[in-house]
Amino acid sequence: MDDDGPSRTALITAYARAYHQIADRPQIFTDPLAARLLGVTAKELAELGTPTSDHLRDGASDRPRRLFFAARARFAEDAVATAVAAGVRQVVILGAGLDTFAYRNPLPDVRVFEVDHPATQAWKRERLTAAGIDLPETLTFVPVDFETHTLAEGLESTGFERTDPAIFVWLGVVFYLTPNAAHATLEYIAGQAQPVEVVFDYLHPADSDEDRAYQQARADRLAGVGEPVFSYFTPDDIAAQLRALGFTDLEDHSAPDLVTRYLDGSEGFGGEPPRALRAIRILRASR
Repeated sequence: MDDDGPSRTALITAYARAYHQIADRPQIFTDPLAARLLGVTAKELAELGTPTSDHLRDGASDRPRRLFFAARARFAEDAVATAVAAGVRQVVILGAGLDTFAYRNPLPDVRVFEVDHPATQAWKRERLTAAGIDLPETLTFVPVDFETHTLAEGLESTGFERTDPAIFVWLGVVFYLTPNAAHATLEYIAGQAQPVEVVFDYLHPADSDEDRAYQQARADRLAGVGEPVFSYFTPDDIAAQLRALGFTDLEDHSAPDLVTRYLDGSEGFGGEPPRALRAIRILRASR
């Protein structure tokens, strides 16, 4: 990531969520703060659909990816709502980026911990101030530079309770970690007081020459902007890891299936799943 602000993928995700609000019907995910946080108008968002817009257009105006970003956020927030209804009062957003859940959270007794790199959080706080978005008392920023600190050190120094139940939301991060680093985070989550839950997305290795070539080309592009991909998992492999850590309830979806689920019978992609989504899966695990 850029030490002066958020990563390119964090910005693309935020622009995609904002553009989804005006471009897609039916709407999968409602986020009235996305555009305000970015400081863009509806007119500027509409221009993302034209060939003359900048590099953010690639993620925001690409419909399959945009719909997945919306569905991914909806899936995570649905899981949070279910956990809160069951009594969970700690929500941890790992690699929070420009996520806006904490600023839309209506429940005064639900604490939200946003974990991210200090530079990303500083940039976000500047944008929140500029947009006039108040910082709720239920929000705690947890700045963690993983080169010098651990997740445990960051969270437990800011009032997070290991002895209380929690749900962890971990989106758009796992593929940029080594398998060992991803497993270490899952181990930490598994050590939380029960009930504990985690929602995260991951990449499935390609199973055809065509998809392998596409996957490699995309990985090369990401590496070129300083965001190399380090991990791929099969559903069986990740399920085995989670069960070994004590997670017993697993729900795993492919990206195209998740989008179709939230389109609720409306026209989806039709035919073959879009190539951009074939490798992406999202999983919810609890214990």
